Amino acid sequence: MFKKINRRVPSLALFLLLAACQSTVIKPPVPVVVTPPTVPAEAKVASFRPVDYAALPGWAQDNLSEVWSAFRLSCSTLINKPDWLEPCTVASGVDGTDNAAVHQFFEAFFSPYQVINPDGSDSGLITGYYEPLLRGARKRGGPFQTAIYQAPADLLTIDLASAYPDLKGMRLRGLLSGNKVVPYPSRAELLQSDALAGREICWVDDAVDAFFLQVQGSGRVFLVDTKEIIRVAYADQNGRPYKSIGRYLVDKNELKLEQASAQGIKNWIATHPGRESEVLNANPSFVFFKEEKLIDPGQGPDGALGVPLTEKRSVAIDAQFLPLGAPIFINTTQPNSDTPVKRLMMAQDTGGAIRGAVRADFFWGFGTEAGEMAGRMKQRGQLWVLWPKLASIPLGTRPNQSP
Repeated sequence: MFKKINRRVPSLALFLLLAACQSTVIKPPVPVVVTPPTVPAEAKVASFRPVDYAALPGWAQDNLSEVWSAFRLSCSTLINKPDWLEPCTVASGVDGTDNAAVHQFFEAFFSPYQVINPDGSDSGLITGYYEPLLRGARKRGGPFQTAIYQAPADLLTIDLASAYPDLKGMRLRGLLSGNKVVPYPSRAELLQSDALAGREICWVDDAVDAFFLQVQGSGRVFLVDTKEIIRVAYADQNGRPYKSIGRYLVDKNELKLEQASAQGIKNWIATHPGRESEVLNANPSFVFFKEEKLIDPGQGPDGALGVPLTEKRSVAIDAQFLPLGAPIFINTTQPNSDTPVKRLMMAQDTGGAIRGAVRADFFWGFGTEAGEMAGRMKQRGQLWVLWPKLASIPLGTRPNQSP
């Protein structure tokens, strides 16, 4: 059962400070008492533990001007929601290059909550992803034998949230067979048939790179025959659960757990080419893409929120537990290192392998260096959500008043 939460209203002096260099005066919000919605006690939901900003390790040292453009991108979508109207409107009058002003803005309009797993723990897995560059061609030939596919026309996507609110964010995918919807074919079944014939966007020269493109969710392809670079963005998925091929190799005693990085998996497959299909098909999930023109090479691909991802400031989360679009403060470490990473990021994406409350996928950006960092990242970490002060906690979460 939820408890009523009385949120403290920021002082007028702070708002005047934010507005000092602006042409209009920012008015403080009217204090209200919010009664959050109730959810069944037995539901597997994350808990939000209210904390002060002083409890966020490294908050005062974070250069928030680096995340401001990502926040404004989120606002371009979130401003249409009542809870976000005021902070996103006020944000348009804040100097995003002024680190102190951005700190004051977030502290004025957002309350921090530590994310607690359903089992009561406060730490989880933090992995990384990036936007890769592949080599390909429009026509099949020579080394270009692995296709990147568009979504097939017979793939059905069923959203049950309107009838079953507890399934919000979950979609069923399948195939119509007679008058029944049956599971869509697995990766192995799709590639061992001609079910996707005619849906090819292009052909690339490395099946393993094509596999990891699906893991990343988007990428760029240099087409050697037309001398152009295109972006292939996530379009859909066959509905089968994601299964880690790194875990598959560990369970087969082919790799040790610490070797099961993207680089380690690629090296193992390179030395065992005869088992390539076996290993890749251990993951039944299959991702389909859509081609996009690469208008601005400096801009990241669109995430699940529908806005471009920002290098080292965007993160993918599980939207069943955490609100897509919200600012997320992360406390983790660099890949294979004790060097701390403590920064505010924007929850702008989701992923098939991102499951859990304290669980995040750190977007490292584009290119080889980003790929090296993303491939090695498998760290422990903690998360805090920043939520509008005068808004109720979203469904799927509940406040935890324990210290």
